[in-house]
Amino acid sequence: MALLISAFLLVGVCAATGMAWDPFGSASAQGGPAPAIGAPRSTGPAVGPTPGASDQATPQQPAPSPSPTKGTTAKGDSHGTVDTGAERPAGALPFDMPAPAALRSGAAGRKLVFAHYFTPYPLSLDNAGADGDYYTRHYLDPDGESRKHEKYGGLLRDRPLPVAPKGGDWEYANLQQEVRTARAAGIDGFTLDMLSLSGKNWDRSNLLMAAAHSVDPAFKIMLMPDMTSLKTDDPGVLADAIAALGDAPAAHRLPDGRLVVSPFKAEAKSASWWTEVIALLASRHQVRTAFVPLFLDFGAHNGEFAPISYGFSEWGSRSYVGQESNTRDVRRAHDMGKIWMQPVSVQDARPNQGIYDEAGNTATLRSTWTHAIEDGADWVQLTTWNDYSEGSQFAPSLHNGHAYLDLTSYYLTRFKTGSWPKIVRDTLYLTARTQFADADPTGGQSLLMSVRKGSAAPRDTVEVLSFLTGPGTVRTAVGPAEATHEAPAGIHSELLPLKPGGASARLVRGGKTRAEVELPYPVDHTVEVQDLQYYAATSGRAS
Repeated sequence: MALLISAFLLVGVCAATGMAWDPFGSASAQGGPAPAIGAPRSTGPAVGPTPGASDQATPQQPAPSPSPTKGTTAKGDSHGTVDTGAERPAGALPFDMPAPAALRSGAAGRKLVFAHYFTPYPLSLDNAGADGDYYTRHYLDPDGESRKHEKYGGLLRDRPLPVAPKGGDWEYANLQQEVRTARAAGIDGFTLDMLSLSGKNWDRSNLLMAAAHSVDPAFKIMLMPDMTSLKTDDPGVLADAIAALGDAPAAHRLPDGRLVVSPFKAEAKSASWWTEVIALLASRHQVRTAFVPLFLDFGAHNGEFAPISYGFSEWGSRSYVGQESNTRDVRRAHDMGKIWMQPVSVQDARPNQGIYDEAGNTATLRSTWTHAIEDGADWVQLTTWNDYSEGSQFAPSLHNGHAYLDLTSYYLTRFKTGSWPKIVRDTLYLTARTQFADADPTGGQSLLMSVRKGSAAPRDTVEVLSFLTGPGTVRTAVGPAEATHEAPAGIHSELLPLKPGGASARLVRGGKTRAEVELPYPVDHTVEVQDLQYYAATSGRAS
């Protein structure tokens, strides 16, 4: 793995997106125009070349919505792949993670945590070595895909943590691996972004349903029709697609058997339209539904949707300021007798939309989790597991390793159990950007990002987030500047000015180094491409 990551250092810090697409689809998908600046997320994918074809990508033209194609792997483990398990290495976390049974039973089992799964970005797109796969050649290269993304510096800034090529059904095996990784972090399931009703994203959705059930029958997939991408106006077409995926054992159902359906941007259709979808699911497919609409504007639409809804959710803000509205929204939902699914996020940066949120190192992650805990949310949705086009990923990635997912396991345990985990080993988390917020890129990028209205003001800081068993001295180096601070037992955040060069921190207690961490990506004033994501590292893991 170290060799794979080293290879990517040669590629450099690259590009961006808002509109993601799958380069290997062969059937049409329901793509739509990119959202206006300030929209909460990107649209679904268009489709590019088929495997073995030229690397010249061809844009997908919008097409009428077809009837959903049949999922070939929606049930069971039809591939016979053996699940080998994937546990965290000993000492990776500052606390001892409870066993899965403890997080899934009693009161803890009623507090559910899902991660938003975005099908265009699986662990691998072509099963090639990480030094020359599609992510490297096209998504992480500003000149990739015939320079179609040159205006905003390229498609992606980060990618899934590289995996070695696999034999047999490698796509299925990789999806199993993602399920195991999420399960090990304490996550109950994925919310599946249903981007299209045919083509590669649809096939991958079916494959994910099978992979989840094969790894862990208790790991559930909540269906989330994406109404920014699905262009059908026919309630029957969507009802058929939901029923097809919902027939899989992995589909998330309530204890009473109702299938949970949580459409993204539910307000794109009226409550009466959704009432017809729900009725068709019942009459045509004998599927009873628990409807949990996710809104971009909860305040404007909750009253209209209340009569048909089991609960509510919202996409939410990606900055650590302005999170107070969550308290009001949870209370409003509960006063209406509905459950609330709270969004929890790390950050958000969208070069092709020219916009980003100031996440404040780990401040947004800690703030959104704290609100979910203190405001009494019933469920949580991590937004997102793997949408690299928005820079919002919790999944292990090239530039963040497992740091954000490991931090989430701590807060997740508190959310589910009601008690803060005991810190039993010293652990340091280090976060910083690789460039300054006002950096002017020297490459061909012409569209630059500006901070979203309502976000915190941009800042240039390195954060040392310490989880300590007892007080200790933390010695830091940020570029040429060395400093020391005393950190108390428990959790402590220390901010330092960002400077050119590397960044590292080590904990000293009793004359001995107890933990140390270094960001492998140096900071520079001169950059080719604008990249305003925060990079992260943890002392709990070797890589």
